[in-house]
Amino acid sequence: MTDIPKRDAQAQRPANQRGAARLAAVQALYQMDVGRQTLEDTLAQFGTFHLGREIEGEQYLPADADFFRQILRGVAKHQLEIDPAVDKALADGWPMERVDATLRAILRAAAFELLRRKDIPPKVVITEYVDVARAFYEDDASGLVNAALDAIARSAGVDMNAK
Repeated sequence: MTDIPKRDAQAQRPANQRGAARLAAVQALYQMDVGRQTLEDTLAQFGTFHLGREIEGEQYLPADADFFRQILRGVAKHQLEIDPAVDKALADGWPMERVDATLRAILRAAAFELLRRKDIPPKVVITEYVDVARAFYEDDASGLVNAALDAIARSAGVDMNAK
């Protein structure tokens, strides 16, 4: 029997698979927003082609496909609640329409989790999506994401100390 290297074992942990699902969900939400693609078409495309595969030289980490679908379906179902919450959390003069499409996708996915997934600690949600922002941006976009998500959580009465 061969030993699995520590790094490979960590790559398969459920937390890492959820992180990969969050990243894929942001990419899918971006595609839905910019490409005007339907939820079902996006779910089919990502389920078939993106989750845990290599495409055009880009390696997609194995993702929790069920969690990915929950995020996408949740954002689509609750967008009329999510968008105003995000809009309110952004700085005055920066309505959601003015925010870059990738940031909109990050904020929508995270807001869904903060507002609708009480089983996930809010600090985990915020940390994960700040990390997603860092994957896409080199500037202070992660600070904007952190501040907006903190504001969403607090305005929704989310217990920031929940474990």
